[in-house]
Amino acid sequence: MERKAKIYVAGHRGLVGSAIVRKLKAEGYDNLVARTSNGLDLRRQTDVEAFFDKERPEYVFLAAAKVGGINANNTYRADFIYENLQVQNNVIWSSYKFGVKKLIFLGSVCIYPKFAPVPVKEEYLLTGTLEPTNEPYAIAKIAGIKLCEALWDQYGFKAISCMPANLYGINDNFDLQNAHVIPALIRKFYEAKEKGDKSVALWGTGSSLREFLHADDAADAIVFLMKNYNEKGLVNVGTGEDISIKGLAMLIKEIVSYNGEIIWDTSKPDGTPRRPLDVTKIHSLGWRHSIGFRKGLSKTYEWFKKHYKIDARL
Repeated sequence: MERKAKIYVAGHRGLVGSAIVRKLKAEGYDNLVARTSNGLDLRRQTDVEAFFDKERPEYVFLAAAKVGGINANNTYRADFIYENLQVQNNVIWSSYKFGVKKLIFLGSVCIYPKFAPVPVKEEYLLTGTLEPTNEPYAIAKIAGIKLCEALWDQYGFKAISCMPANLYGINDNFDLQNAHVIPALIRKFYEAKEKGDKSVALWGTGSSLREFLHADDAADAIVFLMKNYNEKGLVNVGTGEDISIKGLAMLIKEIVSYNGEIIWDTSKPDGTPRRPLDVTKIHSLGWRHSIGFRKGLSKTYEWFKKHYKIDARL
């Protein structure tokens, strides 16, 4: 990937997209092109094709997606499958059609079967049924992976896919209706502390285990793969380590300095019991994560506190 190459980061204001932009700029890539959703609706094929025809990017990072936690995924099922399919199809196909040299597509750990053996290897894709609460989102992401593979097979188009673990970090979505677990916990404990609430209610039993990766580590891996990986097969990106939701809640509670009680609402779903990724493949390529979990959580909390009052998304 040449320093002066024109690079398009789709979803550049999101959690991982903004981290990719920071990483690229830090490495001297300054010929970046981006559009907000107001300037370019990626769900509209004619608009996306017109954008690619005009800009002619050479490399594409596809980080744009409609995302959310268990509640959002389970509530807006039609939106999640439809919008993600539209965005993926338009960006991936336009990249092929208008001569992009290479594209990297970001999937999600939820693409794997609910009861896949752990740690989860790349080859476990499509070997079992999905977790019902996020099935529409997962199906959309699987379709994106398969489109990339089909374009590689049929046309020789270099489209690669990576599967990050659950991501967190600055620029995350802290809206309680749609947030993933880490930003939701940070906000809940912070607000409970500020209000003097004696307890915080959380979904499920807290027994499920999850693997988390800081967005800056994810961006580092994604740029690394764009430069160094040239096969059609997908690549897991993570730490290979997991933590229970209960353990996560206790850690964030401590970081926020909230002294109240946690009440677990066991009528709510836990989601997939456990899903740590097998990261042997990316380790063999020469990449490993570098941000410790507690440090990453603390940095995310400090960012949240600075933006809580002034960022409308929070």
